[in-house]
Amino acid sequence: MEWTIPAEVEALIAAIDEFIEAELVPLEAANPDLFDHRREFTRTDVERDGIPTARWRELLAEARRRSIAAGFYRYPFPRELGGEGGSNLAMALIREHLARRGPGLHAELSHEASVVANEPLALVLHQYGTERQKRDYLEPLVAGEILLAFGLTEPGHGSDATYLETTATRIDGGWRIDGAKRFNSQMDVAAANLVFARTSGEPGRAVGITAFLVPAGTPGMTVPYYHWCLNMPSDHAEVELDNVVVGDEAIVGELDHGLDCAQLFVHENRIRQAASSLGAARFCIDASVAYAKQRHVFGRPLAEHQGIQWQLVELATDAELIRNTLYKTAWQMDQVAGGASTAAKTRFSERIAMVNYRSNQLACRAADRAMQVHGGVGYTRHVPFEHIYRHHRRYRITEGSDELQMRRIAARLFDLGGGRREG
Repeated sequence: MEWTIPAEVEALIAAIDEFIEAELVPLEAANPDLFDHRREFTRTDVERDGIPTARWRELLAEARRRSIAAGFYRYPFPRELGGEGGSNLAMALIREHLARRGPGLHAELSHEASVVANEPLALVLHQYGTERQKRDYLEPLVAGEILLAFGLTEPGHGSDATYLETTATRIDGGWRIDGAKRFNSQMDVAAANLVFARTSGEPGRAVGITAFLVPAGTPGMTVPYYHWCLNMPSDHAEVELDNVVVGDEAIVGELDHGLDCAQLFVHENRIRQAASSLGAARFCIDASVAYAKQRHVFGRPLAEHQGIQWQLVELATDAELIRNTLYKTAWQMDQVAGGASTAAKTRFSERIAMVNYRSNQLACRAADRAMQVHGGVGYTRHVPFEHIYRHHRRYRITEGSDELQMRRIAARLFDLGGGRREG
């Protein structure tokens, strides 16, 4: 591997930075209460169960419209969807860079909003959707006109998705879905919900689970409440499915093989999630180093105290080691059928797991350390470290918990279940 950033990616990142300064920074300046110490309160609609306010949703939509118009948003999508087929390496570089800038409209990770799209459901529909599903949902999705929800996790099941209890039973004219989903994000604005349900087989078996695209407003699909989380606002709905009837046209992919869709979704996200956490960690490290240089205690710069130096040296060292492994893994993924296939995203799953759980842990440690280095002000909402910590703490659970990532590494390391180590 050539250990340099591709020139075209460097140029793209520079162009993105220019766009952010020209288009998004003025939007933030015009809405200071959504980005300063009041941000959690002005973004959260307390009267509507803690979901994002209409004003905050509209500002995110406006940023998306501007990035689409500038030609950046669709960059990672396949060319058939108007994108440029951005490589895994390019997306890792971009996601890290955006997060290293710090929180803002350019990468509002709480809602997976970004100048450059992170929309794995677009890939799911592109690969597995019917022509009608692509027309009704995929085209509006990549155009930024709609959002979709993803219903895999349940009240009794998270990482153990093969044990999900939601069922879909064959009836005249289609299917009846019954069950419940948890942390069903974006349900307050989603045009449809991708619901996973068991259609055959036994609990614990991957075969027998089917993905259904259930339109918003379908009778029987209701939201009794939204979960209030460590980081607010929160659009993570509890969803009940009671006698929800859909036709065969709602099936995404093959009957009984819906987890193929879920695997593509999570594997698309994990390497990018790791890059975002790495970028957030480096933002916290950079800010702490700068503050330590200018802050004086006992007549000397804080940076001259070894107790401060060593803490930041440890974080910076971890960041560099993770960064190199992350880039190498992303590059290796790109060597498998161009990096776009499901095989490319799963072949190096144990390495993706390594950088994912280490990056997510590092972001939390770096944010916590930044609070400590900044002293009393570090604990306030006038600096972004508590916000970064509260957001990135969820990444140690979503798309596979720390423990699940370690289990995946162990499975490959010890060849459990017949796994074969790659490369």
